[in-house]
Amino acid sequence: MAENSTKRQSIGGKVPVATPNIGPSGMVSLENALVAAVGSKIRLQTLPPQSRNLEGTVFAVSPMLNLLALTSSPNPTTEASTYHILPFSAVQHFSVTSLPSPPTQTKELPPLDHSALQSRLDATIARLKAEDARKGKGVTREAQDIFDRISRTLPTRWEGKDIVVSDAVVIEAPYRSDDCRLITGAAKESLGRVKKVLENERKKILEKAGGTRPAVPAAVPLSGPRKGG
Repeated sequence: MAENSTKRQSIGGKVPVATPNIGPSGMVSLENALVAAVGSKIRLQTLPPQSRNLEGTVFAVSPMLNLLALTSSPNPTTEASTYHILPFSAVQHFSVTSLPSPPTQTKELPPLDHSALQSRLDATIARLKAEDARKGKGVTREAQDIFDRISRTLPTRWEGKDIVVSDAVVIEAPYRSDDCRLITGAAKESLGRVKKVLENERKKILEKAGGTRPAVPAAVPLSGPRKGG
């Protein structure tokens, strides 16, 4: 009888699990077995008088506190997990039903194309420089608006505070048609064309601002005989 009692106590406190920490008797302590099972799905039974059968994943094991945290499968209705905190002494036995999935191996990143990166960098710098060149320095908002409008149809650039159109005509402040002058050597017809574009754009700016000038009524004489009696 004493021999049988000793065997039951040994089986109750030991679980045969294939781990590196196997002792001379070929048995592994419950603590080591649970530690080795972290992340695995297990099925366990607790000791009487409150014997229960539980199944879930070993979430954590604390040898210092002698506690086991077991999480059950999520509830399909609430998508919430149930956690069971059990002392080692309450576990009668357990068995591993499935091992944790191996970590997914990430694919090796392709080598960087430094030439393509440099090309993108150069293109970005060129674009930013071009955008900056289109912004007049120390000019009014109206002057910038005129520049932007003319540049939609004709090649336009800033030269100080002057607007140069098609490298043929210079528009000086305050940027009216009378402020246009032909660059030496440029075709004379360019001047008329730029003046016409400038006048149309200034008219659009005025209309957009709601500042269209009302027509001036014809002069009416204050005195004098009326025609027709």
